[in-house]
Amino acid sequence: MSMTIFVINGPNLNLLGMREPEIYGDETLDDIAAMLDDHARDLGYEIDFRQSNHEGHLVDWLHEAAASGAKSVLLNAGALTHVSIALYDAIKAINIPVIEVHLSNPIAREDFREKSFVGKAAKGTISGFGSLSYKLALDAAASL
Repeated sequence: MSMTIFVINGPNLNLLGMREPEIYGDETLDDIAAMLDDHARDLGYEIDFRQSNHEGHLVDWLHEAAASGAKSVLLNAGALTHVSIALYDAIKAINIPVIEVHLSNPIAREDFREKSFVGKAAKGTISGFGSLSYKLALDAAASL
């Protein structure tokens, strides 16, 4: 098994730091990537960190993570969390654990965010702790 953990981020997460900082905080996605890279190194892992606004890229990257023998995937699918059966199917089709990650707590927000197709297929979900959600998910992935 690889010492790589994929971190896949979906639509609009490239706007972190500018988009609704009262919900998502003022850290950028680059800030989160740097924090995770440092923490992964301390745990003996490497991070493959990606972001796309296109659903198909996320599906392809899930397949790639499995094909490459990655240890696991941290997935923040953004709004696709609530609507993407394609991501659900991709997670179910691969043989590595996927941990759903969210900066905010989707359950405490709009009603439409209460359903998570990603969460139904993932090993577990960590949400509501801002960028710490990613670090906690990385700790969980390393311990699997």
